[in-house]
Amino acid sequence: MSDTAQSEEAETREPKKSVGLTTWIFVSLAAGIIAGIVCSVVVPDGSTADVYLIEGAFYVVGQWFIRLMQMLVVPLVFCSIVCGAASMSDPKMLGKVGVGAILMYLCTTALAVIIALGLASLLRPGVGLDMASVVSAQPSVTTTDQTMADMLVNIIPTNVIAAMNNGAMLQIIFFALILGFILGRLGKKVATVNRFFTQFNAIMMYMIGIILKVAPIGIFCLIARTFANLGLTGILPMIKFIGTVYLGLLVQLLVVYMVLLVLFTRLNPLQFLRKMLPVMLFAFSTSSSNASIPMNMETLAKKVGVDPKVASFTIPLGATINMDGTAIMQGAAVVFIAQAFGIELVPAALATVVLTAVTASIGTAGVPGVGTIMLAMVFESVGLPAEGVAMIMGIDRLIDMGRTAINVTGDAVVTTCMARLNGMLDVEVFNNHDYAAVSEADLLDAPGSGAAEPAGYDDFTAHGDPTEIGEAGDPDKFADIEEPLAK
Repeated sequence: MSDTAQSEEAETREPKKSVGLTTWIFVSLAAGIIAGIVCSVVVPDGSTADVYLIEGAFYVVGQWFIRLMQMLVVPLVFCSIVCGAASMSDPKMLGKVGVGAILMYLCTTALAVIIALGLASLLRPGVGLDMASVVSAQPSVTTTDQTMADMLVNIIPTNVIAAMNNGAMLQIIFFALILGFILGRLGKKVATVNRFFTQFNAIMMYMIGIILKVAPIGIFCLIARTFANLGLTGILPMIKFIGTVYLGLLVQLLVVYMVLLVLFTRLNPLQFLRKMLPVMLFAFSTSSSNASIPMNMETLAKKVGVDPKVASFTIPLGATINMDGTAIMQGAAVVFIAQAFGIELVPAALATVVLTAVTASIGTAGVPGVGTIMLAMVFESVGLPAEGVAMIMGIDRLIDMGRTAINVTGDAVVTTCMARLNGMLDVEVFNNHDYAAVSEADLLDAPGSGAAEPAGYDDFTAHGDPTEIGEAGDPDKFADIEEPLAK
């Protein structure tokens, strides 16, 4: 064969598909469980293999991974919430539809955390998983002695630097929200400070990507060491945790969302679920709220009857700040790990979880790979050991599909409610019994589907001077900012 023919054949040959990070995490979880169970059977306590492999290499590498995640918590949370709060302080983002949508998103997130905490406390998935024998953990003052009054007072920091040094997450979030709102209001007057936070936030996101590349190694070592000490007894509690999360997702969908729909729209909830089912299945299969945005918007407009001017604003907004599914996972994980370590959570600690999850949702949703860091943040806010994050991260992909479907459905419910309240919902379209999914041709032919800005913005939002950081909810509006190098 000639060199030309060989080169042409090489060009036409399909490139090999690389194994994704999710697959590697699954593999590392399974391998860690198998390796740990084998070690629990064949490696005696105190033997050379136990000292140098399980309590040596596995322990050191696992702790490196935990510390890498903890290293990012404070700077990531601070910068991302500053940028998120600044983007929402733009008057164009806070019109008559925007304010109601934001409040409803935050309320449903709070309800989601409360449901998860209640179900996990009732079902007790962490009982029987003796993590205290694997990791020595002392409950902090946050989880034991703090009263509700202390928790409310301590939200406001007396020293921001000390709060960052101590990892006082509620105090950090409080200061970041105020700072971000002020930056958004001042706009171009503080362009240099705005530019710093947007660029530093980009650095943090890039760093998350780097750390996630070594996540399979860290998860393998942490899970292997855990099951080497626990044996087969650690599998059932993990299955119970997954079941608890999915039960919480069902309660959020069938109770919270459907009650909201009936109260604010007087529409048939079963009809709504039938029309939204294709969107929910798409979100479940892709595990991506952002990928579901076009289909969600078109389904609401053509099948539910929501005015596109509302959907084009509230759906992207919900993909940014609505974290109901993630909040359910976080709430259940807190109780799960607390039970596994034998730590009792007082009411003040549970309230801290609710406040942390709700306020963090403002600026941290949509950041690539941020779910694990946010879970570490929630654990830190109530003094739980970060080692529990590895167990949750290993099974997170199984949970992520369900919570994405719930997030997308929550966006649709809030959008429908706001459209109904503002007289921008066509009930005749909703009552049409055509349940077919929006086709790909509909998405391609949709007016404004390729536009950078939502359609009809000025028709229903308040006017005001746009800010450099906040216009249309995009926290990076500086033309001269250099984009970070592609991965």
